[in-house]
Amino acid sequence: MELGLVGLGKMGNNMRERLRRAGHTVVGYDRNPEVSDATSLTDMVGRLSGTKVVWVMLPIQVVDQVIDELKALLAPGDLVIDGGNTKWTADSRNAQSLAEKGIHFLDCGVSGGVWGLQNGYALMVGGDPADVALARPIFDALKPAGDYGFVHAGEVGAGHFAKMVHNGIEYGLMQAYAEGWELLEAAGNVTNVPQVFNSWREGTVIRSWLLDLMVRALDADPHLTTIEGYAADSGEGRWTVNAAVELGVPVPTMAAALFARFTSQQDDSPSMKMVAAMRNQFGGHAVKADGDR
Repeated sequence: MELGLVGLGKMGNNMRERLRRAGHTVVGYDRNPEVSDATSLTDMVGRLSGTKVVWVMLPIQVVDQVIDELKALLAPGDLVIDGGNTKWTADSRNAQSLAEKGIHFLDCGVSGGVWGLQNGYALMVGGDPADVALARPIFDALKPAGDYGFVHAGEVGAGHFAKMVHNGIEYGLMQAYAEGWELLEAAGNVTNVPQVFNSWREGTVIRSWLLDLMVRALDADPHLTTIEGYAADSGEGRWTVNAAVELGVPVPTMAAALFARFTSQQDDSPSMKMVAAMRNQFGGHAVKADGDR
């Protein structure tokens, strides 16, 4: 397939490479000319032929503006896929706006961070089945090998809603691991905390990729002495808790993990050093050194 890809940051650039390795033609556009294939959105769209498919991989602050610009450039039957961390409530609005010109829309939650090029991306898609079928070769190239990693989650907005809940769960898992690490560090009789976590990577019920990343972070800095106990919240944790309130669903673990991040932004916290270290390992998020606040 041919694909236009808008946004070539930490994830978008790797997605372009993974798609190209699968044999697809990708014309990327980014405001950074050093990584961009096209000089503008107009140039990018002009290089695509037939039914045009454009994947938007941008921060939430600029998604609406870019979709409006694409609306003026694309034709009836073309397809826009929003793969960024857009709030699900915006998806129906963007879909309706594009539909005024006969342009189709899918929302796609994407997980995989900086490891996606190597391991593939988990994809959660919302929209019409026919549009999903049109873009399926793209999804198949991006997802991990095997039977898992892709889901047509439901109607427009379902993909981003599913990704939001995924991130809420991620908050809770990271917080539990981090608190366990702090407790082990505080116990004077446990003298090899990194190897305790390493021993849990096989045969235990709490083994996971996040645990693997914890061990990787501890290998580099056994006591996390160079990392400040500060972890930002991306917004999706807040959306998850707010949605739970609106739907009357109790999510105490996710809420506590979100509030722990708020605490980390006020005072240095040992457990939040580990949360910050894990975010850096899977997503390339910057970590602050002690004294660098």
